Amino acid sequence: MLQRWFDAALEWAGLDHSTEEPLRLVRLTAAVVALAGTCLSLALGCSGAEPRAFALIGPLWAVYGLVAGVATGVLEPALDALVGILGDVGLRRAGGGYSAIEAMIARGELDAAAEGYRERARNPLERTEATIRHAALLAGPLDQPESAVTELDNLRHGPLSPRDEFRVGLALVELYRNRLREPGRAMGELRRLIDRYPGEPATARLRSMLAEMKAVRSEE
Repeated sequence: MLQRWFDAALEWAGLDHSTEEPLRLVRLTAAVVALAGTCLSLALGCSGAEPRAFALIGPLWAVYGLVAGVATGVLEPALDALVGILGDVGLRRAGGGYSAIEAMIARGELDAAAEGYRERARNPLERTEATIRHAALLAGPLDQPESAVTELDNLRHGPLSPRDEFRVGLALVELYRNRLREPGRAMGELRRLIDRYPGEPATARLRSMLAEMKAVRSEE
């Protein structure tokens, strides 16, 4: 019986067990305190031990109403705003959200796309990804492979993680080998990566690539 009364009180207060609101626990705690205080006041008042206990019921629920009002009207909107801000930050993390620039490329708006990549590269967290994409745009649709090499060289001389440096090196190998048709420079870049990262799992593939390029060049 008490459990049913408790559940009914929670439902009346908008705090049934299925509620998934962020501050449900705050309102739940306030409701439990108000309900327990009401039961105690009724028990003391009806027993005659403390007739003035009835007067506590109103203030108890007034406090509950204040707590619930603050939680619903102030704290929840603030929490929702914070979640929205953090969610937006998460969506704009490094390496993500390039679909708008890619759409420009698909529409042939190459100069606007290049500017978009340059703008993103000003953010230190996105510098590597945006610059590599910009270099690919320069080497491909804009037909400026030498400018792409310059971009990647400048990027490589800045602070980079080993993974990012490896990516830049591979991008340069691709440029030298397939865009500029300079196998000597491509092999030089491969040797640099192999010497710098001898223990990386991908280095074995680089050695195979280098051996293949040497074989092809010896046959020419």
